[in-house]
Amino acid sequence: MSMRDNLDAVLRRATDAGDVPGVVAMLTDADNTLYTAAFGKRALDSGEPMTLDTIGLIASMTKALTSTAILQLTERGQANLDTHAAHWLPELGDVQVLEGFDSAGEPVLRAPVRPITLRHLLTHTSGFGYEFLSEDLQRYQAVRNIPELLSGQKAALDLPLLFDPGESWGYGIGLDWAGLVVEAISGKSLGEYLAEHVMAPLGMTETAFKLTPQMRERMAKIHQRTEDGSLMPLDLEMPQDAEFEMGGGGLYGTVGDYLKFVRMILNGGQGEYGRVLQHETVDLLSRNHIGDLEVGSSKTANPMLTNDFELPPGISHKWGLAAMINLDPLPTGRPAGSLMWAGLANSYFWIDPQTGIAGVMMTQIFPFADVKAMPLFIEFEYNVYQSL
Repeated sequence: MSMRDNLDAVLRRATDAGDVPGVVAMLTDADNTLYTAAFGKRALDSGEPMTLDTIGLIASMTKALTSTAILQLTERGQANLDTHAAHWLPELGDVQVLEGFDSAGEPVLRAPVRPITLRHLLTHTSGFGYEFLSEDLQRYQAVRNIPELLSGQKAALDLPLLFDPGESWGYGIGLDWAGLVVEAISGKSLGEYLAEHVMAPLGMTETAFKLTPQMRERMAKIHQRTEDGSLMPLDLEMPQDAEFEMGGGGLYGTVGDYLKFVRMILNGGQGEYGRVLQHETVDLLSRNHIGDLEVGSSKTANPMLTNDFELPPGISHKWGLAAMINLDPLPTGRPAGSLMWAGLANSYFWIDPQTGIAGVMMTQIFPFADVKAMPLFIEFEYNVYQSL
């Protein structure tokens, strides 16, 4: 069976069985697109077919683009990864560490032992967390009347640290702050900066924070996995009048657009219409930047948005400057030294410099680490390596 027939069968089986409403998946090497496919429906209540140009929320896959923007600024000498982030955003100099709550329910806070740097923000070692992964942050939000992140209000970022910068790895809002650093340095909105300096050299014309009418016409609905395992379409989208553009998770786009980004990494920073990063910078972002710390599994504090996310046991995972790195080969066949990350609505990518391939898959389902969508991504990846 050819690779196309093999991968088609995997994806079609999942949509025919109703495991996912719809899926788009693509595979590339440094020069050519090797595979594209779309199966199923954009929304179960409309019946519109999933197509290659379907728009979806790529959520935390935004982080790699925001990281790229920061790295461009470092190449130009406008930023330094080990400079205190408060140099550009003074409010980051006032952030404190949450130690707990007193008998009256008030937060117990203290100053961090060291300042937050840009490197901390890019590597999730700043101490910032996500409310949907931390009951303590949810309690803090309630006590201090802080809005949730998906409200689009800038006040949602006014959270304490869960640990001292550099002391641990914890997934959180660091890249949202990094996006504000891009704005402070460039004088442009994050969306404007990315469009001009990252997306234009790649030919990414279908990715943005704000949905155009043409994008909305092709948008897939996010579906909620209910307790009985069924899928319910939601009329939900990121706030289009947000007070800030979320560098950690606000972008909408197509799989084909994101494929251009991962191909750029395979090509050492070169895009189809211009260079995005220097080759040395791509090498730098692909290395471990958290030392002896490990990227750990995540426990949910909001089962509507994410399940527990368990990493494969016995395999060391690190963080570079834009994605997670597996230091050991994976059971799927992906070799050590590959990059990978995902988005909250169950979109996923991997970049394998050793084999010279990269893949992107998108569904639109909450919660993250969905019981059907994540295994489908793993099966897709496994069958790619079996077919090579």
